[in-house]
Amino acid sequence: MKAAPIIVSALFGTEDFAFFDGLRRAHYPPERNWLDAHLTLFHHLPPSVEAELKARLTEAVRAPAPTARLAGIMSLGRGVAFRIESARLEAIREELAQAFAGLLTPQDQAAWRPHVTVQNKVAPDVARALKARLEAGFQPRPLHIAGLAAWWYRGGPWEPLSRHMFRG
Repeated sequence: MKAAPIIVSALFGTEDFAFFDGLRRAHYPPERNWLDAHLTLFHHLPPSVEAELKARLTEAVRAPAPTARLAGIMSLGRGVAFRIESARLEAIREELAQAFAGLLTPQDQAAWRPHVTVQNKVAPDVARALKARLEAGFQPRPLHIAGLAAWWYRGGPWEPLSRHMFRG
């Protein structure tokens, strides 16, 4: 099969995944919702880094799971996302960014804004209404990051490449 770009994401614990994915299925236009809820670390790494990436992800998850927090709700203009805070996850991403610095796309070179999109590509008034509804009952809370994953991107749903689970 032809080589494809690699995407890197964080994996959520079961309850957090169910929360995000339920909202995504309820509010993302179904004809555009090809993916489960996710937290992307990198959007496009070249396939040539596959072996080194797997080794680095394996090393990164030898430590306990990073503490993380569901910190807020953000507007995407035509969508809504949850803002995520995790100093350790940001450090992992930075370590990977430094390792692959010469290979990053402009999108992956830009400042990282960790978030989980639950709605996108809708009319702005629809997005504003969902944001207001979610903010009405929002309370920051801990979030479980269970692991890291790499995926092939071939133009449609992501294809699993590797999963790396944190200890504990």
